[in-house]
Amino acid sequence: MRKPHRRGGTMAMEKSSSKYRTQFWYVAMASFLLWLVLLYLFSSSAKTVHNHERLFRQENVIDLPVENVPQNHESDEAPVVVSEDISVDNSSLPVSVDISPDDQMSEDKKVVTDLVEELEKERVENEKKRVDSVIIGRSSRAKRGHREPRKARSSGRLETDKKRVRQKDDDESNVENSDENHQALDKEPNFFEPKKDVEPKKAQVDDNDDDLESKRGKELPTDLSSDDVEDDNTSEPEPKTQRKFSSNNNNTSEAKNRVISKKTQPRRVGKVMLRPRETRSNDPCKGKYVYMHEVPALFNEELLKNCWTLSRWTDMCELTSNFGLGPRLPNMEGVSGWYATNQFTLEVIFHNRMKQYKCLTKDSSLASAVYVPYYPGLDLMRFLWGPFPFMRDAAALDLMKWLRESPEWKRMDGRDHFMVAGRTTWDFMRTPENESDWGNRLMILPEVRNMTMLLIESSPWNYHGFAVPYPTYFHPSTYAEIIQWQMRMRRINRRYLFSFVGAPRPNLGDSIRTEIMDQCKASRRKCKLLECVSGSQKCYKPDQIMKFFLSSTFCLQPPGDSYTRRSTFDSILAGCIPVFFHPGSAYAQYIWHLPKDIAKYSVFIPEKNVKEGKVSIENVLSRIPRTKIFAMREQVIRLIPRLMYFNPSSKSEDTGRFEDAFDVAVEGVLERVEGLRKRIEEGKEEIFDFPEQYSWKYNVFGNVERHEWDPYFDRP
Repeated sequence: MRKPHRRGGTMAMEKSSSKYRTQFWYVAMASFLLWLVLLYLFSSSAKTVHNHERLFRQENVIDLPVENVPQNHESDEAPVVVSEDISVDNSSLPVSVDISPDDQMSEDKKVVTDLVEELEKERVENEKKRVDSVIIGRSSRAKRGHREPRKARSSGRLETDKKRVRQKDDDESNVENSDENHQALDKEPNFFEPKKDVEPKKAQVDDNDDDLESKRGKELPTDLSSDDVEDDNTSEPEPKTQRKFSSNNNNTSEAKNRVISKKTQPRRVGKVMLRPRETRSNDPCKGKYVYMHEVPALFNEELLKNCWTLSRWTDMCELTSNFGLGPRLPNMEGVSGWYATNQFTLEVIFHNRMKQYKCLTKDSSLASAVYVPYYPGLDLMRFLWGPFPFMRDAAALDLMKWLRESPEWKRMDGRDHFMVAGRTTWDFMRTPENESDWGNRLMILPEVRNMTMLLIESSPWNYHGFAVPYPTYFHPSTYAEIIQWQMRMRRINRRYLFSFVGAPRPNLGDSIRTEIMDQCKASRRKCKLLECVSGSQKCYKPDQIMKFFLSSTFCLQPPGDSYTRRSTFDSILAGCIPVFFHPGSAYAQYIWHLPKDIAKYSVFIPEKNVKEGKVSIENVLSRIPRTKIFAMREQVIRLIPRLMYFNPSSKSEDTGRFEDAFDVAVEGVLERVEGLRKRIEEGKEEIFDFPEQYSWKYNVFGNVERHEWDPYFDRP
C-alpha cells in the first residue's frame, strides 16, 4: 500500500529537479546575453575615449588658421596639415582591432574637421549677433529722427545681412519662449489667467527699442556702419571679440527679461471711457444694458456639478435643481409655481434670471453695468466648517485677479460691476488678523469695495453692500399666476390677530424672542405660535409655514442671529402685515424694494420696550383701526411681485407689467452706477461725501443728520 505512494513521491521529486534545472539554464543564458551587451557598450565607450585622448594630447595640437577653412564642408578632402610625428599608444585601451597608420590619420583628420566646423559655426554666430546689434541700434535711432550716413553695399552682402536678421528674429523668439516657460514654472500655477494674444515680432521690437538701445549704446558708437563692424571683426583678436559678445549677450538677456516682465503685467489703458457707447434715441434699453462676464466655470458651473461637496448636512444637488428653485411643490391655494427653495441658492436664481434679462448685451461698450456671475455663498459653504480657513478665500482672490486684468474693469476700476451672494454680509467680513473666525474676506477686498454687492442682508456701515429679498417658495411663470395668487390673498379668512414662527435665542442677551413667545402664549386666542425647537419638522415644511401666515393678520419679525429673516418675505407673500422691532430688519436694508413710508405696510414696535416689558404686543395691534388694516394689507399684497423671483424659465412678456425682485435690484444697481459715474466725471476727489459708518442713514434718508434710529446703529 505504501509503494505507490513512494513511487509518486519520487516522480514528484524528479519533476521538481527538472524544473529547477530548466530555470537554471534560463538564468545562465540571460546572464550571458547581459554580459555580451555590457562588453559591447564598454568597447564603444573605450573607442570614443581613445579618439578624444589622441586628439587633445599636447603633441597633437594642430595650428590651423580658422579663416582659411571653408564654411560648407561637402567632403573630407579639404587640405588639413597634420604633424608627422604623431604617436598614439593603444596598448592600454581594450580594443581588439588593429588600426593601420593610414586609417588612424584619416580618422584623426575627420575628428579635427568636425572640431573646426564647430569653431567656425561659433565664430559665425558671434559675428551675426554683433551685426544684428548694430542693425537694431540703427533702426531705433532712425525712428527717433537721427539720420545716419549709409555706405554703398554690394547686393551679395545685403542678402547676407537680411538672412542673418531673419535668423536672429527666429532665435530671439525661441529664447523668449523658453524664458517665459521658465518664469511660468517659477510662479505659482494660476488657471484663471486669460490667454494673451500673440503680438507680431515687429510690434514687440518697436515697443522695446528704447530699452535695447540704452543697453547697447555704451558699447557701440552712434555713427558706426556695418562696414566698420566688419572691419572690427576681421582685425580684432578672437579672444577680445568673444569677451565683447559675452557682455553684449548679458545686456540683451536683461532687456528680454524686462520685456517679458512687462507682458505679464496688466496693460495700462490710455483713455478711460466712463460712459457706455451711445445708441439710437428711441432704444428701449438705452441706459439699461448689462454685460455679463464669462468667468471661468470654476466660479459657478463647476460648483453646481460638484454640488455634493457644498454641504455636509443638506442635499444641495436637489436644492440647486430647476435653475436654483429646488424641487417642485404641489399647488397651494389652487395656484401653481411653488418650489422648495433654499435661501442660499439666490446666486443661482439671479444668474439664470440675468440670462433672460431683456437688455443683456454681449458688447461691453454698450453696458451701463457689468454683472459678475460668481457664486460666493456656495463657494464659501464648501470650506465654512473645514480646518483650513485660507481655502475660503482662494477662489475669491483668483477671481479678483481675473477681473483686474479684464478690459471692462479698467473702465471705472470696477465701480460699474456688481455681484450677488445668497448669504448675509457677515459671512464675508472676516478680518485678516483673525484667520480662524467665521466666513471669508470677500467683502473687505479692495476690488469688491469698488463693486456693488447684493446680499440677502447688508451691513449698515458699508458703502458697497445692498440688501435684496430672500428667495421665497413662490416663483410664478405667468401673469395669470401672479394675479390669481393676489386675488386669493384678498379673499382669505384670517382667524388670528398675530403669529410667530421661530426659535428662542437664549444665548443672545439682547434677543427679545423669549419675551415675544411668552406674550404669544399668553394670548392663545389671538396669537398662533410655531416654536421651532429641536426635533420639530414643521418649521422646515413650506406648506406648514405658509398655513400659519395665511391664517394671521400680523406676523412678528424680531431679529434672530442677524437683523433680517427670510420669514419676513414668506409672511408678506401670504398677505400678512409684518411687525418689526428693529429698523435694521427691513427699513435700513431693502431700500430699493420696500416703500419709504414704513407705516403703509408695516408696524414698528421698539424692541427696548418689549425687552423691558413696557408694551403689550396684543394691545398695540388691537388698537389699529380695521380700515387701516385693510389698507396696509392691500399695500402688502401689491408688494408681493417685487419681493419674489420669477421662474427663470419664463419670458419677460409672460409676466406682463410686473417687476420681480431681480428687476428692481438691477434698476437699483444701474441708478447707483450712474450716480458714481457722474461724480467721477465731475472730478470729485471723494466719490462718497459722507462717512462710511453712516451709509445706512444716507441710503434711507439721503442725509446723515441726527435721527431717532441712531441708537440702533451706534457701534461700540
